[in-house]
Amino acid sequence: MTPILHATPDNPIPGNHMVGFFEGAGGTKLRYAIFKSKATVSKGTVVLLQGRNESIEKYAETIGELTARGLWVATFDWRGQAGSERLLKHRRRGHVRRFADYERDLAIFLEQIVLPDTRLPFFMLAHSMGALIALSQAPLLASRIDRLAITAPFVALGAQKVGHRMIGILATTFTLLGLGSLPLMRDKGPLPFSENLLTSDSRRFARNKALTDAHPELALGPPSARWLHETFKAIKRIASHDHLTQVRVPTIVLAPTQDRLVPHLAVEALARNFRAGHMIPIDGARHELFQEADHYRAQAIAAIEAFIPGSGNENPEPVREIALAD
Repeated sequence: MTPILHATPDNPIPGNHMVGFFEGAGGTKLRYAIFKSKATVSKGTVVLLQGRNESIEKYAETIGELTARGLWVATFDWRGQAGSERLLKHRRRGHVRRFADYERDLAIFLEQIVLPDTRLPFFMLAHSMGALIALSQAPLLASRIDRLAITAPFVALGAQKVGHRMIGILATTFTLLGLGSLPLMRDKGPLPFSENLLTSDSRRFARNKALTDAHPELALGPPSARWLHETFKAIKRIASHDHLTQVRVPTIVLAPTQDRLVPHLAVEALARNFRAGHMIPIDGARHELFQEADHYRAQAIAAIEAFIPGSGNENPEPVREIALAD
């Protein structure tokens, strides 16, 4: 398996990058990439954590904007999705054995890839499932990252025929019966734009669909029961007052108010107990802020740029050259 990034006509991959694999927890092969800014000095590195059923390629536009601001970007595909090793014979089924595997993968990435191969200071930008993993690890990140920005954190599941609680009961039952690798819903394939819950921007929706049409190996179908069981346990844990009071990293929570996948009220409830975090609502936006219409997306980018101190750093770290592929 050769580590490559897939470009499409509407989604070019930013240049000046390197791509490879690293071994995550249990030896699972995970695809990663580092994108170097063309600026003569580095303003730091953004560790970009994707959501479920996303890929490095999907963030090409956002990565290009961050590197244009003098920041490097380090990112990787979570286990079981995109260009990383899949965990089931049914490749389209999203699965994880233990939520802790995600956490260990992130710790390994920070230690073995980000620390030696990128530039200080470090910031983290995490979306949806990636935001849940970042929040879970946040009490341990104070010595590793300077700031944390999360978007639409996966802290509840909405837009389903049955409620979050019932889905959790079903997922736990399937898992305890040894049926955790099975999904709770049928794989209907990709939805048309008119039925999607992720973005109101038809152009970016079409761009992302063209990517997975050209490279279907990057896409996922429904999650397994065990994936739901493990993530729901993590949601309950990170939403507790005891956990949130241990978070010391300054954090912003970008919350799209028209998010039907992760109910806005659940994000508000999280923010109320989050002393280190400050919630910024993006009024009218849907779940995927970085795939949204320009007027929503620009608000998110502006908030992140204002929050990351590297954008105004007068004494950034000098760049040391490393071997990077164009």
